[in-house]
Amino acid sequence: MKFRQTSSFVSAMLAAAAGAAPVPPDHAERMTKGLAIFQKEIASLMKDHCVKCHGGEKTKADLDLVTREGLLKGGADGVAVVPFSAAESRVMKMLRHEEEPHMPEKKPRLPDAAIAKFAAWIDLGAPYAEPLIEGRKPARDRSVVTAEDRQWWAFQPLAKVAVPSAQFSVLSAQSKRPSLSTNPIDAFLAVKAAEKKFALAAPADAATLVRRAFLTMHGVPPTPEQIVAFEKDFRANPQSAMSKLADELLASPRYGERWARHWLDVARFAESSGFEHDYDRQGAFHFRDFVIKALNGDMPYDQFVRWQLAGDEFAPGDPLALTATGFLGAGVFPTQITANEVERTRYDAMDDMLSTTSSAFLGLTVGCARCHDHKFDPIPTRDYYRMLSTFTTTTRSVIDLDLDSEKNAPKLREWTAQREPLAADLAKHEKELHGKFDAWIAAGAEMPKGTSWSVLTMSDTKSKAGATFTRLDDGSYLAEGKNGGEDTYTFSAKTTMRSITGLRLDALAHPSMKKGGPGRADNGNFALSKIRVFAKATGGDETEVKLAKAVADFEQDKASLSIASSLDENAKTGWAVDPQVGKDHSAVFTFAQPVDFEGGAVLRVVLDFEVNARHGIGRPRLSVIADAEPRIDGETLPAPVIAAFGALQKKKVLDDKQRVALFDWWKRRDADWRKLDTKLAALAAKKPANMTKVLVCAEGYKPLVMHSQGANFFEETHVLKRGNTEMKDGLATQGFLQVLMPSADALQQWMWKPEQGAQFSGRRRSLANWITDVERGAGTLAARVIVNRVWQHHFGRGLVATPNDFGRTGTLPSNPELLDWLAGELIRGGWKLKPLHRLIMTSTAWQQGSARDAAKEASDPANDTFTRRVPQRLEGEALRDSMLAVGGVLDATMFGPGTKDERSKRRSIYFTIKRSQLIGSMVAFDLPEPLVSQGSRPTTTVAPQALMLMNGPQVREWAEAFATRMEAETGDEARIARAYLIGLGRAPRAQEAESARAFVATQTASYTAEGKPNAAHLALADFAQVVFGLNDFAYAQ
Repeated sequence: MKFRQTSSFVSAMLAAAAGAAPVPPDHAERMTKGLAIFQKEIASLMKDHCVKCHGGEKTKADLDLVTREGLLKGGADGVAVVPFSAAESRVMKMLRHEEEPHMPEKKPRLPDAAIAKFAAWIDLGAPYAEPLIEGRKPARDRSVVTAEDRQWWAFQPLAKVAVPSAQFSVLSAQSKRPSLSTNPIDAFLAVKAAEKKFALAAPADAATLVRRAFLTMHGVPPTPEQIVAFEKDFRANPQSAMSKLADELLASPRYGERWARHWLDVARFAESSGFEHDYDRQGAFHFRDFVIKALNGDMPYDQFVRWQLAGDEFAPGDPLALTATGFLGAGVFPTQITANEVERTRYDAMDDMLSTTSSAFLGLTVGCARCHDHKFDPIPTRDYYRMLSTFTTTTRSVIDLDLDSEKNAPKLREWTAQREPLAADLAKHEKELHGKFDAWIAAGAEMPKGTSWSVLTMSDTKSKAGATFTRLDDGSYLAEGKNGGEDTYTFSAKTTMRSITGLRLDALAHPSMKKGGPGRADNGNFALSKIRVFAKATGGDETEVKLAKAVADFEQDKASLSIASSLDENAKTGWAVDPQVGKDHSAVFTFAQPVDFEGGAVLRVVLDFEVNARHGIGRPRLSVIADAEPRIDGETLPAPVIAAFGALQKKKVLDDKQRVALFDWWKRRDADWRKLDTKLAALAAKKPANMTKVLVCAEGYKPLVMHSQGANFFEETHVLKRGNTEMKDGLATQGFLQVLMPSADALQQWMWKPEQGAQFSGRRRSLANWITDVERGAGTLAARVIVNRVWQHHFGRGLVATPNDFGRTGTLPSNPELLDWLAGELIRGGWKLKPLHRLIMTSTAWQQGSARDAAKEASDPANDTFTRRVPQRLEGEALRDSMLAVGGVLDATMFGPGTKDERSKRRSIYFTIKRSQLIGSMVAFDLPEPLVSQGSRPTTTVAPQALMLMNGPQVREWAEAFATRMEAETGDEARIARAYLIGLGRAPRAQEAESARAFVATQTASYTAEGKPNAAHLALADFAQVVFGLNDFAYAQ
């Protein structure tokens, strides 16, 4: 081999290797010598000692040594070999057993001579003559998305397909029928059917169709009256009858309840956090209600996607949009997080959001690229982290929302009428004050005499008992919500102040508290048992600040309820202020040593309330000072006010921001302003509100705090090698999948920036823009995925049989033309799903009978042609709801909190989904664990299902209710006929009727012999359970 002819190529390749040493001028000669060593000794050594673990049976640490390209690329731990420099090659240290892991792993060290050969070979450029495994080609660089990658069917634009004009072929005399369908679905299926010389199966009868329709769309069987009405319409005009039935079913609120359960599987919805403690999530059920409402209202699917990802960014004033964001927060999350787990856990949480988003909306396993480039699909790890950064500051929060503002509107109008004149008086007085304010500034704007305290703005607030804190204009924090028996407040803040000598705690009154506060106790008192202060430099270690002394403006006594007792170790003593409630109070704590860090300090203040139950401070405010002797009589000033005074002292003109801050402080010194403001605040506390606690997953709200020793989120997301937070590889800036973008510079067209000062970043809205963009983004794939899901639940199997995986490990579409045409119809129809349901239900394909066809089953066992109807077993929810419905005891109450009580008679979608306590009857019938997105459920046949139907106490209760409905008829024959009509939607066949009569007679005789007073009723209840256990009851035929 002559290397001189390829020296420029070799040089370029070597220069591209990470950590490559300078290419020597005689590299061609060296490579020739190195090649001889490789062929003579190195190849055999590597085959014997290296390849098995690095490219053969496995590829440990992502280091593939089979080819030279793999050797130069290195592995998860970086570059292993530096060509032309054995001294810089880490592999040499491992071969010499100077560095772990020792190589060969778990084997004796190689002889010195062999190690010397490796060193010589590397110094000569580490050339290969051929791959170490015959036929192996260099692994492609999966971090690069190629034109070939974009050719995968799912990444292509929708095909512009015309509806075929094919006629149905005839397979046998049994299936002969005229091809009268004008439904495009039938035309597409006919083309595929013709390839196998199949025809669509004969249509089902009217009774079967109406039962199938109700079970599919509502999850409960039709009533006898509904069956009769449909059969009448069907005899007159079958297609008109089906169109009318589809419209009626889609108009019913039962449709949303039935189909929402399908989406909740995809969304891995649950109402608890999972893991060993599995805490309940307050207000999580509102996401379930959102899905039901969205489906019933036929919300356009692209809006359905956008709101679940960024409802707060698209429609911040719409409570329903905020409830939609519960999608992102529905996954598992641990509640006990130690300091060394905080960062990893946060990345896990973001991964759950991204993985679920990509599976649900795109049918892609993006999460597989967290630790390495996707092994099968063109999803590089860097694409994963660019998308992951979308959720950098997204957290779960429980917020108050008015979900029924119309109901509250009359009271709100009355309240507003009372407020408007008060607000006008205050505004008028403020306008008059501006002249006095200007004169005050012109006169020198004298700063308050004495001590000036700087109010802290908190970066984090926590209540152990679950209270929430709302920052008010004066820098105080109003505690609301839960008022625990004992509580601990933790406040964190950063200040640029140097040489801090003291902390001031103001306990302020507020009209929302009992007796005006300042405590949360029924008598307005509080009891601070302990105060602790911690400080650190930014990025440094935290230490506790020793408190030398404490003084207060008032203390309940000089003993156990004094300010001094807040510094002792007795949890049952502390600072209290009874009987001076309804007033503001203050305490000052002097530091033993000043807190002084260059660049400022990060302070953490912990307030314990353990003296009495529910005795927390209702409106605390914290301030710091740098005076030599902190005084309680000093004035508390917000930091912007101190800055404004500083500017005035330097004879500078105030900017608009400083002027506003200073006026806001100055006006509060006016007695008339305070009087007017107090009236307005008192009325504000009485504002009519029908507020509900709702779990959202958004930005800018107080995060739902777990037992964590660290931050709720980090301000930046990094690219991680192997998904390891200890191996950061640069910052990740938001981006999307290259394979679904026309070019890298196309990114900006989807990026959305909110107005300055908004509480959200706009990143989630940007992601939603890309996902729903059908022209240049991922919108066509999103459309394919959702129409496939709809098809799946109508036919039991999707056109793509792997609904959550449209990548290379999924199945190919059985009818790609039909899939693309349906996706196009969805988009052209404004992303509305109800027309798609109607189109499917009115097709001949949907209306086929389910009679067995041996020839089709042999030739097309998976029914990819959809030329026969395969009966579908009802899910656990639909089976239970059907038993309740035929028993006449189904409670139709919609929405609101669910229950874990299996005795509930509400629809099964209203069961509370607690991860550690899933509903037993639902689990028996294949309810999936809500840990990850579930595109489809398995259908099992196991003993617990039969045992539940035979012995379940609720099943027996519903059977007795069903028996009562039978007893409206006279005689066993009429009752049995009624049972078949109510339960199965048809009359009993002769043999069935005869067997049923014999069974009821036998059971009646048995109960009579036992002396049961209601023997006939019990026998009918037994028969009802038999009906519940029939295949015809459990399957949609």
